[in-house]
Amino acid sequence: MFFTKKLAPFINLTLFYVAISLILRIVLVFHPITQSSFSGLEILKIFSFGLVSDVFVFILASGFLWLYLIFVSNGKYQKPFGYIHLGLLVALFLYILSGKSVLTEYGGGLAKVGLIFVGIKTFLFALLLFLPQKRDKIRYWLFSFVIFLYVVAILQNAISEFFFWNEFGVKYNFIAVNYLVYTNEVIGNIMESYPVVPIFGTLFIVAGIISYFIIKKSKIYIEKIPSVFEKIQISILYFLFFGLSLWAVPNLAKAENDTNVFTNELQANGVYRFYLAFVNSELDYFKFYKTLPEKEAFALLKNQIPNIKGFSTARTIQSDSTEIHKNVVLITIESYSADFMKMYGNKDNITPFLDDLASKSLVFTNLYASGNRTVRGLEAVTLCLPPTAGESVVKRKDNKEKFSTGSVFKSKGYQVKYLYGGDAFFDNMEDFFSGNGYEIVDKKTMKPEEITFANIWGVCDEDMANKAIQTMNAEAQTGKPFFNHWMTVSNHRPFTYPNNKIDIPGDAKSRKGGVKYTDYALGKFFEMAQKQPWFKNTVFVIVADHCASSAGKTELPMDKYRIPAMIYSPGFIEPQHYSQLMSQIDLMPTLFGLLNFNYQSKFFGQDVMKANYKPRALIATYQDLGLIKDNVLTILSPKQQVKQYELILKPKEGIETDFQLYYDEKPLKKQRVDLVNDAISFYQTASDILKNRKYQNNSF
Repeated sequence: MFFTKKLAPFINLTLFYVAISLILRIVLVFHPITQSSFSGLEILKIFSFGLVSDVFVFILASGFLWLYLIFVSNGKYQKPFGYIHLGLLVALFLYILSGKSVLTEYGGGLAKVGLIFVGIKTFLFALLLFLPQKRDKIRYWLFSFVIFLYVVAILQNAISEFFFWNEFGVKYNFIAVNYLVYTNEVIGNIMESYPVVPIFGTLFIVAGIISYFIIKKSKIYIEKIPSVFEKIQISILYFLFFGLSLWAVPNLAKAENDTNVFTNELQANGVYRFYLAFVNSELDYFKFYKTLPEKEAFALLKNQIPNIKGFSTARTIQSDSTEIHKNVVLITIESYSADFMKMYGNKDNITPFLDDLASKSLVFTNLYASGNRTVRGLEAVTLCLPPTAGESVVKRKDNKEKFSTGSVFKSKGYQVKYLYGGDAFFDNMEDFFSGNGYEIVDKKTMKPEEITFANIWGVCDEDMANKAIQTMNAEAQTGKPFFNHWMTVSNHRPFTYPNNKIDIPGDAKSRKGGVKYTDYALGKFFEMAQKQPWFKNTVFVIVADHCASSAGKTELPMDKYRIPAMIYSPGFIEPQHYSQLMSQIDLMPTLFGLLNFNYQSKFFGQDVMKANYKPRALIATYQDLGLIKDNVLTILSPKQQVKQYELILKPKEGIETDFQLYYDEKPLKKQRVDLVNDAISFYQTASDILKNRKYQNNSF
């Protein structure tokens, strides 16, 4: 019994963590984004497996607590050991401060972190050494602080998991890891999107109250510090549970194999999911996915992309008409789902300008985004290749000198620029676009007087529209055609924009407001563009980067990938609907076809207007890779897993056939091996080509 009391800090914090995790799961089960019903067996699995996983994960996370408690003692302050110990700490502090430590050589902020940690440790040790009469009180407050930090971390994680679920409908994935890299933008986004002060004020008050009770039940550890023998016993017991946890946690994660994705997500432990995302942000296709012999994979790809040669996608694109060197403006719209637009059934009138523009454009009614993040959309329209497993190419180290839409335009004598209202450093855009021959025009290039409104993501879309017109006017004066790729920012949480522009206030922080303001800003851009002498000689391509949400009942919910896309050029492009299934990667090769460009291509994307085009779409998350073809969705997942769903249209009244969005995804009873192999051929060959640097601009 007495020994059990010595374990009180571990036991009480574990019980608290499990209780908070249980409450969080209940909240998420009933969250509006959890669009699923659960059987009794699924509920049992969610809460039983989840509880066991939580216990083992916290045992691993309590390693820092063990390390702190095991070194609590009075013996280390006895003479002369206390003075020797303090001397060593001071020497270590001075060593790091000298700037010649191994921490400094490692680089980054590690040396500063090390200096702060050792400095605090040295200061506290000196206090406990030189103030023996105050030692018990100081130790009590240090113990209380450690418990408080754990309580805050547990509560903070629960709040973070809730808001992450609120945004994405899943537990932590690699997006959460990426957010740690861009702390300025992300923290700013949080500050502007949510009532942070009340939330964190309440958090600290609640954490303080809970810590009081946990400390009260756990302080026996420091009141009667365990002997060396007892500490050895505690350590042996902890290491046994730690080892068991190392085995149990990944094996419990393997039990997340339900056909209902929400069951798997709710069962999962968020902290462990974060760890997995951290270590697996790049996935080796050949290690984790189902493969085919290389020759067979490229042979199947040739059936999809005619005229490719060997183990590559290299081919000659030849037009039978004269090339047309019109200016091209590509506008990718942030977080813009098809169902925002009137033609797809929206009745809120939040896209009046684009609804009108669509009636004058070539509209691709059945186009699917490659992924669910901006970098995937940028990758799709720039590199025109499938969304390979792991990070987008935009964010990889080997992301430069690729064959791209920009390189095609450059080969035709075009000026090539990337326009972005924020800091292009975010999401590695600056590195990617500049490394592929684009000039960058972003917030850093704007003068203070050019900025009327900005939030954490950048200047408002109106300000960038003005900058775009200014840039294009300057380019037009050179006599050379231009290709400008403009990425909007205003339709992004916190959805703030200038007031008195639309009928939804700019400080309402409404998604509908963000959509409508971006639509308004695009209207202003085209209003200005129509007055410019270069307008009649320009083709405008408008497409979303991805949908506003990606959460659904399956890994790849169809309606969460359908995006609007159109090409507008009065007098050149006739207004019409193209209703064949297509992918975001096909948009720019189709444009090149309309301009009659002759070029050497490596694109996986194709000109969908050609007679030999075979309809299909490629959609993915960072690990689930999908092929839509023949009314079947084939999904390749890690561990060589394959799932297939029959797509059954769920028509809605009052919407034209071309604009129906919703499908039931019913598991196929019998696998379509041909479609599985087609999916493998796309993703395996794309991974092979990138891995072996066969997608470089200079390697034909």
